[in-house]
Amino acid sequence: MHIRPVLKGAALMALGAVLLPASWSARATPPSPAPIPSSTASVPGWTDFLDGLRGLPDAILARLPVEQRNDPQIRQEVGRLALSAVAAASIDALAADPNHPVFIPQISNYITTGQPNADTNYRSAKIAPGGTYRLRGRRGSMNLVRIAEGGPRPKQVAGQVNLGGIRPVHDLNALPVDAEGRYNVILSPTKPEGYKGDWWQLDPSSTMLLVRMVGSEWGKEIEPTLSIERLDIPAPRPRPSAAVLEEKLRSIPVSAGFIAPLLVDRVEKLRADGIVNSLRGADMTQLGGLKGQFYYEGAYALKDDEALIVEAPLPERCGYRSLILTNDIYETTDWYNNHSSLNAAQAPADKDGILRIIVSARDPGVPNWLDTAGFATGAIQGRWTDCSSQPVPTVRKVKVADVRKSLPKDTPTITAQERDRLLRDRRAALQQRPLW
Repeated sequence: MHIRPVLKGAALMALGAVLLPASWSARATPPSPAPIPSSTASVPGWTDFLDGLRGLPDAILARLPVEQRNDPQIRQEVGRLALSAVAAASIDALAADPNHPVFIPQISNYITTGQPNADTNYRSAKIAPGGTYRLRGRRGSMNLVRIAEGGPRPKQVAGQVNLGGIRPVHDLNALPVDAEGRYNVILSPTKPEGYKGDWWQLDPSSTMLLVRMVGSEWGKEIEPTLSIERLDIPAPRPRPSAAVLEEKLRSIPVSAGFIAPLLVDRVEKLRADGIVNSLRGADMTQLGGLKGQFYYEGAYALKDDEALIVEAPLPERCGYRSLILTNDIYETTDWYNNHSSLNAAQAPADKDGILRIIVSARDPGVPNWLDTAGFATGAIQGRWTDCSSQPVPTVRKVKVADVRKSLPKDTPTITAQERDRLLRDRRAALQQRPLW
């Protein structure tokens, strides 16, 4: 038998003396690095960056009612929302460059500012006003791919929200493609002289492009590929100056401080207006809502044994529709891991042409179910896009035990095992959608 020797006591110290420099004691810690002279110790803007973020959670909480501000759960969710806003602003500061742009992730299941739609992948690119840009890639087969222009961010006025209204929106699916499914389009305020290819007119004051890639049949549709380049300047990117880097650093608290509190009190305002367990049309024009899309929403409040039945006649023609849930601070409920969003491919109408969707904490065992996922209160929001009509659904509250008797007799049954499979399949399909 081979016995491995064990070093103890003085032997271990002797080995340490061999391995470590003679100036180090066997028991001493490595020396600290020499202090940086105070004149160069600080990265300009770094302290202001940190100080600018300290009050962000409090700024969000200040827009909520007292009972929510005092709720430990909501306070931590506010912290998550603040972190989400900082993450988004940091990605933007690191990657956004109007002269050498790239489409970067915007909002998602994990960056929840702005209440993302569950079916949509959002990406954005900063552009320079008046610049000339080219988009290239494969068009794919998504339900909707729209590229909206955005302008300079306006100042946020207390009690008012305005993100600049409607600007031009371009339809990627309307572009012609070659035999390999590739598109090539130029965006500029005026069409380049002698250019014969596809061209979109760009508002000369626009500073951003926001892409919405909307899918209905998760796992079957093919995402478009996107590249963007500025054509009216040289291709190489020079080293960013210290002033530019400092400006980007200082922009993070400003950007996060704008977007994080922006919609946090929207659910509370619905309650104040009496829109509880009911729905009304919502004008999202000033919030950057998609042109051609009609929104409706309302707050919900449910006990564990209660359910809402949301009903609407299905439009004869409809490009896209969905229904999602949010929590009390207007973050979309986690749709990767819960059955908390439904679109046309996932929620068929009944044979009588009525779309019926159930909202509840308990699984009612029917296909068209929205899981509140532990949130007894929150909001319901729906979208009709490019539809022949935009009905605002009616809502009625019943006991979960009475859901089936309130639906058509031929409503299918979903077992617990089938629900588990559905959840796993939707999670896999969502994780396989590219986010960058």
